[in-house]
Amino acid sequence: MALLDYMQAKKLLDRYGIRSADSAYVSSADAAAKFAKGRKIALKLVSDKALHKSKAGLVKLDLENDAAVTKAYDELVGLGKKLKPYKILAQNMAGAGVEIIIGGNTDKQFGKVLLVGLGGIYVETFKDVQMRLCPITKMDAKEMLDGLESRKVVTYDGRSENEVADLLMKVSKLLTENAKIAELDLNPVIVRPGSYDVVDIRILE
Repeated sequence: MALLDYMQAKKLLDRYGIRSADSAYVSSADAAAKFAKGRKIALKLVSDKALHKSKAGLVKLDLENDAAVTKAYDELVGLGKKLKPYKILAQNMAGAGVEIIIGGNTDKQFGKVLLVGLGGIYVETFKDVQMRLCPITKMDAKEMLDGLESRKVVTYDGRSENEVADLLMKVSKLLTENAKIAELDLNPVIVRPGSYDVVDIRILE
């Protein structure tokens, strides 16, 4: 299996109407500063050798000005010397919200399986997830959300239920129509009342 390039994965999500944070590869601190254009951004070092970016210090968050962007970029370049080949990804910071995970994999017997649960650092801690075989219906999606212990948190007491349910259906369609995908991991997805942003994308083919 091979890891799909991040921007290729983002374009795949775009084709299915799945909203993800504005992102671009940058090859210099100046390019990163131009990407920011006065907004708050994150810089991430992307390498097949870097499996846990946050733990390894390969993610720089809440960069608000040119000086902070330049400092973070230079630090990532230094860390990248041991992780070649690598790329540096600039990404618009998503607004505050609840972190969820949406995942998918391929079962040899049953086919594509879709997962949803509380995301970020809480995935392994609480293991609060629901799974269904693809393709799913809107009713399936809502039943998945209803089955979560954290359902009130994830859906903001139902205010984001339709948005998250629609997102689950789009991911189910993506998985069903792309047989080459072995694994998919959207974590975190930042959910807000009536909205969401996919912040990190990992697709294996």
